[in-house]
Amino acid sequence: NILSPEQYSANVATKKGSGENVEYAVKLPGENNENPVYLPIDSKFPVETYHQLIDAYEKGDPEAVRKATKDIEATIKRFAKEIREKYINPPETTDFGILFLPFEGLYAEVVRQTSLIEILQREYKIVITGPTTLAAFLNSLHMGFRTLAIQKRTGEVWSVLASVKKEFNSFGDVLEKAQNRLRQASNEIDQLVGTRTRQIQSKLRAVEETPPQPEEPAENG
Repeated sequence: NILSPEQYSANVATKKGSGENVEYAVKLPGENNENPVYLPIDSKFPVETYHQLIDAYEKGDPEAVRKATKDIEATIKRFAKEIREKYINPPETTDFGILFLPFEGLYAEVVRQTSLIEILQREYKIVITGPTTLAAFLNSLHMGFRTLAIQKRTGEVWSVLASVKKEFNSFGDVLEKAQNRLRQASNEIDQLVGTRTRQIQSKLRAVEETPPQPEEPAENG
């Protein structure tokens, strides 16, 4: 729901000749943007061990809690080892994989053991995610894809901008010439209007200043 279909694949064989397929693999840009580099994501859920831990908590049995916690730790390490051996295959894949735990309670139990998280990352190259953290992680990847798409189109953007700049410069030259013509025409109009106006005003003043002539007496018939 977060990534578009072209940004990931399902049931991917990340090792040639291997019959092991990882559940999902996010496609990351490869060298020269040709073949993608896969990021393996595999879902694991130690149902029985997790239920034992929940039962131990409900019974308030500290010893049973410690045992169930140790069992979960061993199970998670085994899952991490499987993902590393089956699916991590640089340069066809990233040098790390994602182990997805589908329940927040289980995820919280695992990440609470900071030493386990460090071991998974250092020895197995595995990152643990839960429902919320996987969504955040994929959102980050999604933003990365968008940035990459912009970078891929940078050349096109600069070409368009260069073309627009050239056209704008040409348009500017034409506009400047047109403005000069308009300015010249305006000056000519102002000059013509001013001259004609002064001539008309002069004639009007002459008419106003000319005294009326007395009427001649009519001749008797």
